[in-house]
Amino acid sequence: MPKMKTNRGAAKRFKATGSGKIKRNKAYSSHILTKKTTKRKRNLRKSDLIAHSDRRSVKRMLPYL
Repeated sequence: MPKMKTNRGAAKRFKATGSGKIKRNKAYSSHILTKKTTKRKRNLRKSDLIAHSDRRSVKRMLPYL
């Protein structure tokens, strides 16, 4: 059986943590920043874990993660 292909767009967006959870960056931080508060922009800098319901679909896109 041939090797499975990784979804390259997903590979650039997600990383695995040491315990096997999947890390992501938050959205809404690239433009139209003037109306967003400093606190909101600061919190958008931090990474987050993907939702439990999305885990299966991300694992399918990243078979070797």
